Amino acid sequence: MTYVTDPRVDTYIEALPEWQQAICREVRDLVHAADDEVVETIKRTVRPYFVLQGNICALLAAKDHVNVFLYDGAIVPDPEGIITGGHDNKTARTVAVREGETVNGPALKAMFEQIIANNRAGGWRRLKR
Repeated sequence: MTYVTDPRVDTYIEALPEWQQAICREVRDLVHAADDEVVETIKRTVRPYFVLQGNICALLAAKDHVNVFLYDGAIVPDPEGIITGGHDNKTARTVAVREGETVNGPALKAMFEQIIANNRAGGWRRLKR
């Protein structure tokens, strides 16, 4: 898969331990596979964000896991139960992936696709009303 990358996101990922790099690269591929128009950028000084008419997700590597923040206003269904945190959060929920765990690619991509569709329809704030 080919897509336009932001070198600042490359720098963020390359500074991580190998196992976190692998997770971040997989998530990056999944979000870009969800829609050809996804753009990556850096917000909050160093955090990789993926956007299309609004935030889709962000990455944050922690000591023992990688957080994928889903900017969905808690309205995107999670039928496979991949959300690990922020269940009551009004803005974003989290999928945490630890070393040795696998990313549920199909479920995460489906959530990205729904977030993108919601962004195109005016964003979760508008849809939630």
